[in-house]
Formats: sequence, structure tokens, C-alpha cells
Amino acid sequence: MMLSPSLDEPPYADYIRSRIRTVPNWPQAGVMFRDITPLLQDKKTFRVLVDIFVHRYMDQKLDVVAGVDARGFILGAVVAYELNLGFVPIRKKGKLPFDTISEEYELEYGSAIVELHADACKAGDRVLLIDDLVATGGTMIAAANLLKRIGAEVVEAAAIVDLPELGGSKLVQQEGISLFTVCDFSGH
Repeated sequence: MMLSPSLDEPPYADYIRSRIRTVPNWPQAGVMFRDITPLLQDKKTFRVLVDIFVHRYMDQKLDVVAGVDARGFILGAVVAYELNLGFVPIRKKGKLPFDTISEEYELEYGSAIVELHADACKAGDRVLLIDDLVATGGTMIAAANLLKRIGAEVVEAAAIVDLPELGGSKLVQQEGISLFTVCDFSGH
């Protein structure tokens, strides 16, 4: 069943949101996990999702797309390919084989460290940063900080889902990072 869209969100938001599975109490009690795998499994929905991002960024002057481990890799790599750009992985600690820089951050149920190859981008590169969702904002901010530390400019951060009640999207924007999300789960 499709919900009627609110006046301030695009018509595709309900379509995408309706295909995201909610898994209660995962990975721990009290967490409502928003699972994007149904979006990826359906060929039409996956194409619509990719096209939303491609259309938004096709006229931007970008040099590379960076995706956050692990679900940001899926969307980020496809969007990079469609935009004829390179792709940079931002990984969990200990997963990259070359010289890295790292950033620790807090997330909604613990803390983590992300890493980036020290030569992932050139100074001045304009980067689109992609992940699957924004919860507390820690992952997105840490990833943006890594890119800035090697001299790249984060043109925009993007995600499929915003969980505004956790405050992350507000924190990302307070850090001066422009943010685009396809849909949110406030009050849903």
C-alpha cells in the first residue's frame, strides 16, 4: 500500500520508503533497523533508486564518489559508474591494505573507526559521499572528515534514508556538509 506523500517531499519518497524493510530489535533491543536489501532485490526499484541519484548529480562537477562501508559501497559504486567517475571506499578499521588515515566516531549503538587510503583523492577533488542512511550522523561526519583531511571537498553527502529523530542529519548539516536523502522515517 502506498502512503500519500507529504507536501514537502518528492513523489518518489513514498515509493522508496514503502520498499524498505523494518527489522525490530536488530542488531540489539530497541533498534528499528531499516533494511535496504528489498530495494536492491527488485530490478525496477533498484533502477529508480539509482536514477534518483544520477539525475541529481549528473550536471555537478564531481571528480569521485566515495561510499561508506558496507551498504554505501553498493549504491556509491553504481552511481559512480553511471556518472563516469571513480569510486573510493571508506572502510571499517583494518580492511584497507595500503597507507590509511582513520577517524573514530560514535553511532547509535556503540563506536567505530573508519579508514581511507591516504592517496584516495587528490587535493581539490570534488567528492560525492554516499551511505545507505543517516542515523546519528557519526559515520557520515567521520567519512567527510577523512576526505577533508586529504584535501578533498565534500560537495554533498547523500543517503537513501534519514532517521531525523536520531538527530544525525541536523549534525551533518551543522558541520557545514550539504545533505541529500531520498526519504525519511520520521513518524513512520
